[in-house]
Amino acid sequence: MSSPKRRMETDLHKLCVPLTVALLSGRIGSLMSDYEVTLVDGKMNEFYVSFKGPQETPFEHGVWKIHVELPEGYPYKSPSIGFTNKIFHPNIDELSGSVCLDVINQTWSPMFDMVNIFEVFLPQLLRYPNAADPLNGEAAALLMRDPKAYDAKVKEYVQKYASSGASADSDGDDSDDDDSDEDDDNMNYSAGEEDETAGMDE
Repeated sequence: MSSPKRRMETDLHKLCVPLTVALLSGRIGSLMSDYEVTLVDGKMNEFYVSFKGPQETPFEHGVWKIHVELPEGYPYKSPSIGFTNKIFHPNIDELSGSVCLDVINQTWSPMFDMVNIFEVFLPQLLRYPNAADPLNGEAAALLMRDPKAYDAKVKEYVQKYASSGASADSDGDDSDDDDSDEDDDNMNYSAGEEDETAGMDE
């Protein structure tokens, strides 16, 4: 097994338990912070992570689905991450979900791993947005002009796109709706082994 492939496997082991059972069900398992991870087509280099907004921020009641791709040269090359449901934040593109984060885009190191991204880097980005280097100019301008109005707008997006049951109906723009619905079905199916039969009984 090549070194990058071994590292991918190691990172997934660190993120998720129990890996063996999860792989059989198409679900990797849970992150240390209760986040659900789902493989895409059983591949270890592409998966989705359900990411909860950090507490005591306007994002705290939201759950976003993050698409992660690990390049062939991982961990020497940085992963690609993006939000699949909308979020209002100066450093996240509202339409594409791309993230402006130096540690991923410019200063990535093989010392970092998936745990760092979901336990440290993304929560810090949501807590401390950088309006001076925006991907979303509207969010940056609102944050600088009226922080309370910015918080209200964030909460509005959380309610519309990232609250329980909202993301399946309101993901991103229309061009991505079909793919998003398929991904949501995959996550819902994998959320528990009993779900498949439970729905039939009701």
